Amino acid sequence: MKIAFYGSSLLSAYWNGAATYYRGLLRALAARDYQITFYEPDVYQRQQNRDIDPPEWCSVVVYEGTIEAQKNVAVDAALADIVIKASGVGFEDDLLLQQVMKAARPEALKIFWDVDAPATLAELKGSSEHPLRRALAGLDMVLTYGGGDPVVQAYRSVGATNCIPIYNALDPETHHPVAADRRFDADLGFLGNRLPDREARVESFFLEPAASSRDLRFLLGGSGWQDKQMAPNVNYVGHVPTRDHNAFNVTPKAVLNISRESMAQNGFSPATRVFEAAGAGACLITDHWEGIELFLKPGDEVLVARDGRDVGDILAGLTAEHAADIGWSALQRVLRDHTYEHRAVEVDRLFRSHFGRKEAAE
Repeated sequence: MKIAFYGSSLLSAYWNGAATYYRGLLRALAARDYQITFYEPDVYQRQQNRDIDPPEWCSVVVYEGTIEAQKNVAVDAALADIVIKASGVGFEDDLLLQQVMKAARPEALKIFWDVDAPATLAELKGSSEHPLRRALAGLDMVLTYGGGDPVVQAYRSVGATNCIPIYNALDPETHHPVAADRRFDADLGFLGNRLPDREARVESFFLEPAASSRDLRFLLGGSGWQDKQMAPNVNYVGHVPTRDHNAFNVTPKAVLNISRESMAQNGFSPATRVFEAAGAGACLITDHWEGIELFLKPGDEVLVARDGRDVGDILAGLTAEHAADIGWSALQRVLRDHTYEHRAVEVDRLFRSHFGRKEAAE
């Protein structure tokens, strides 16, 4: 079956946290004989900061960030059996949704794939005339980056026929244990871009513990933090390309996951960083959010902090041996239960079930 996928970027993770999610899931679907074309706009300097070249398992069409160029690629939806428009493409999202679903054949499976459901739902609830809200009735399903029952129920309340979370996972070919790298030597590392609904939590869970633990070394990676005030024991290394993520995760004694505010409040939304770190065998400390135990076992496979003081207490008592044990246990868990191959089996079942029901009804 042919998939036309309209998303932010497959080729670049620059200001694009969904990149590894797209890559892992679509590569696993391609291995199940799906023919995929990914359409991404040339915006936000992503093409100047590519992490990968176009892969063998997926065709990639990069189009200019103009209305005319977008219109030209939207008509390609007519060639696909499955048409997917992701959230957060970054250029005229509402118009793109309208264009691709209008171009899709009547018998095609039409999907909105939301990679930031809590934020999207807040917009929908605030506007009864939101373009996506009006479009939901014409879509076959909404798939989400995560969110559990709260997101499912919320989407149904605003008109979605069906909503299914497809959680982040591990791509073992991309994220795996490597040798330590002196560039990333630290007691605690955090990797994440500076975003409005994450910044206060980064201050609380990372920068404040750093200021209170001057005898420890802290490592900060990600875009946008260059003018942020931070203690002298914080080493800011800027944007970290995906090729260095494994080394960033395994070199510090521990790495920290800090959820965005909306995802922490909603729960059931593990970030890609959770599985990347676990896949590298890193000792992960995560901020608390509802549902963490569905993915990793607190205390054995992940360490959980409810605030910055917890982070400091965990670091004070964390030995290198204990950190290694946590990382090893996390790696075994995600390889067993949480790879993109596992997720692709679920998605493939959804797609084939939909087409089976349509054939039975004809």
